[in-house]
Parts: sequence; C-alpha cells; structure tokens
Amino acid sequence: MIALMMLLFLTLGGVLLAVVGVAAIAVLKVGLSLVLLPLRLLLLPLKLLLLPILAIAVVIKLALLLAFGAVFLALLIPIAILAFVVIAPIALVVSAVT
Repeated sequence: MIALMMLLFLTLGGVLLAVVGVAAIAVLKVGLSLVLLPLRLLLLPLKLLLLPILAIAVVIKLALLLAFGAVFLALLIPIAILAFVVIAPIALVVSAVT
C-alpha cells in the first residue's frame, strides 16, 4: 500500500513539475515578446527605408539575368548554325559510304 501511495505521489509530482515547466516557458515567451516589441518598433522606420532599396536591387538583378540570358541565346544560335554547316557534309559522306 505504501508503494502504491509513493507511486501516486511521484506521478502527481511529475505532473506538477510539467505544469510548472509549461507555465514558466509561457511566462518567458510573453516576457521576451514584451522586451522585443519596442526593439521591433524602433527598427520599423529603418526597415521601411530599406525596402525600396531592396526592391530596386531585385529589379536590377532580374534585368541583368534577362540580359545575360538573351546574350547567351544570341551567341548560341550562330554556334548551332556553324555546327550544322560542319556536321552536315560529314553526315552526308558517312551515309554515302555505308
């Protein structure tokens, strides 16, 4: 009987420890959010100033990517034509031989 009561008390102690732990984590989370809120409000104007600069950087990056892609394709077309001019006679000779 004493062993059963001891087991019950240990179980209740574990439950109590878990409840206290969850409450402590919740209090820490709320406290941390209350501490970080003024910092976020302080940095909001800086964020609003940097967003247009970031948008311009993204637009420039996309424009450069598009330009380099167009140049790459423009260089690829003459190389393909040159390859067909060189390969076509070889293919004709090989097909005539066999």
